[in-house]
Amino acid sequence: MEVGQSLPRIILPAIDGSEFDSKSLKGKKYLITFFRFATCPLCKLRVAQLAKLKAELVGNCEVVTIFESEIEHLKKHANKQIAIFPILADYNRQYYELFGVKKSLLGLFRGIPFRLPTVMKAMLSGYFPQEISSRFFSMPLSLLVDEQGIIRSIYNGKDAGDHMPLEQIIKFAKKGAGD
Repeated sequence: MEVGQSLPRIILPAIDGSEFDSKSLKGKKYLITFFRFATCPLCKLRVAQLAKLKAELVGNCEVVTIFESEIEHLKKHANKQIAIFPILADYNRQYYELFGVKKSLLGLFRGIPFRLPTVMKAMLSGYFPQEISSRFFSMPLSLLVDEQGIIRSIYNGKDAGDHMPLEQIIKFAKKGAGD
């Protein structure tokens, strides 16, 4: 995927039992973020941050999150109280492959010393990892998509806790059409 390309259609199961279709976002700005797995502490902390941000943006930008987890596992471990946006499961990595979500052993280990305070904050919030698998090595990927379905920004995380800055999302959401 590259900036300026149309976002391919995404159809995935959501934790609310529905089938999400990205066509439902036509005419809206949105953020799509690919996460590692359902019990990833850094991922769950970020989802909580996005839920707070979504409440602030009220209609200016939709949020969609995708996890590399089976739908039942994701339903069990997702924080349903903050699920104010679609939380989707892509266990077979169909869209992870299509979007080029990177896996990195180096990124996993490089992030540990730099993200330790964030990991501790996540764990103090009750977010504990409960699985170790190949999904552990996926790095975050975020895309900002405009009302016409065009990718306007791509952020490839360099480690497990490296996400698109919230300020970048806010700026995109508040930017007027044609700006």
